Amino acid sequence: MAQKPSIPKGTRDFSPAEMARRNYIFDTIRSVFRLFGFHQIETPAMENLSTLMGKYGEEGDKLLFKILNSGNYLAGVNPDFLNEECFTRLTTQISEKGLRYDLTVPFARFVVQHRNELQMPFRRYQIQPVWRADRPQKGRYREFYQCDADVVGSDSLVNEIELLQLIDEVFARLGIRIVIKLNNRKVLAGIAELIGAPDSLVDITVAIDKIDKIGIEKVNEELAFRGLSAEAIQALQPMLQISGTINERLDALEELLKPSEIGSLGVKELREVVDGSLALGLRAELDLDVSLARGLNYYTGTIIEVKAKDFAIGSITGGGRYDNLTGVFGMPGLSGVGISFGADRIYDVLNGLDLYPASLGAHSQVMFVNFGVKEAAFSLKVIKEMRAAGITCELYPDNAKMKKQMAYANTSGIPYVAIVGETEVEQGVITLKNMAEGTQQTVSPAEAIALLKNEID
Repeated sequence: MAQKPSIPKGTRDFSPAEMARRNYIFDTIRSVFRLFGFHQIETPAMENLSTLMGKYGEEGDKLLFKILNSGNYLAGVNPDFLNEECFTRLTTQISEKGLRYDLTVPFARFVVQHRNELQMPFRRYQIQPVWRADRPQKGRYREFYQCDADVVGSDSLVNEIELLQLIDEVFARLGIRIVIKLNNRKVLAGIAELIGAPDSLVDITVAIDKIDKIGIEKVNEELAFRGLSAEAIQALQPMLQISGTINERLDALEELLKPSEIGSLGVKELREVVDGSLALGLRAELDLDVSLARGLNYYTGTIIEVKAKDFAIGSITGGGRYDNLTGVFGMPGLSGVGISFGADRIYDVLNGLDLYPASLGAHSQVMFVNFGVKEAAFSLKVIKEMRAAGITCELYPDNAKMKKQMAYANTSGIPYVAIVGETEVEQGVITLKNMAEGTQQTVSPAEAIALLKNEID
């Protein structure tokens, strides 16, 4: 017996019903992106490794999927590199490209490459899959979709306020209750400065970003492992345990970071974003989380993370400001800020909370029963008229038994069945059956279209 085929771990197949749900998510997010004036772009699935490497930190680089060069990729490789100690040097010789890790770095490359074609500030959105060689687990996949919105070419914190409004609108439409967590990279830099470890900012952020997952004690152990002194770790604790309302936390943080110029600037930026967002009103809960770092090296200002309040899963949206990202591609000084919706995690949340519209899974609004060649030909003419009116419909392709055709419609969740037999063809009418109520009526094609369109509207 042939071995049953399978797919790589961390990837998934999606049935038609599942795709209907996923498209509901994509369409909802896309409609809000457009509402806020963002323009769509796409970039290739693979990028040059020189574009990707060094942009996500040491841990991120390890999670890049690398693509072997075409043909005999070992041709010309130094034999001395074929050992574990020289793995990194070997990789650079046999692999020049990789699958994109996120959409932000390819976007930065896009901006630099097409700089003369873009009007600044440039508002872009992008909905495409990304790949990470991560350990698969609940809510974490190796292939998943991101839905990004970014503004580049503007330093204004109005952009952050707008993005928080956008996040709030998307999740309100999806019916998911959320908490939006905020921090600022300058606050983290100020903290590192005050505890006497300014050169250990990356080590600090990578460790404290895991507080929600492993707890403060394990984080302290990791900080010690990364070389922080016991004094520095002790000095860090009060800053990670600030409590109270969001304004009380900002006040406490402002007092603690007074000796640090960069830290004070971070608090000032946070306060402007918080005050501006609350003044406009948010349905979501807004929270200040000093431990929030998101583990990415390119953030330089505001950091954003969104979590579902009623479903246990990781972050479902994240983002922040990245003033220096395009500089590595030869375009310094271009500020940007963006967010990324994790569509696959949002999909899991909506599934877990059963928040999809009831009618989402229906293939068609009406199915025509097939009684033979003559009846099918008449049905196809009516179907063409219905489709022109925006009504989704289909003809059962085979002249099968009535029971089988009705079972198909019922299983597919099709709400109406059109019965067109010899009598209906002669009279130019159709018999429309309501599958939920079990009732039926004989009407003209025009009357049927009016009835079905009324239900759509």
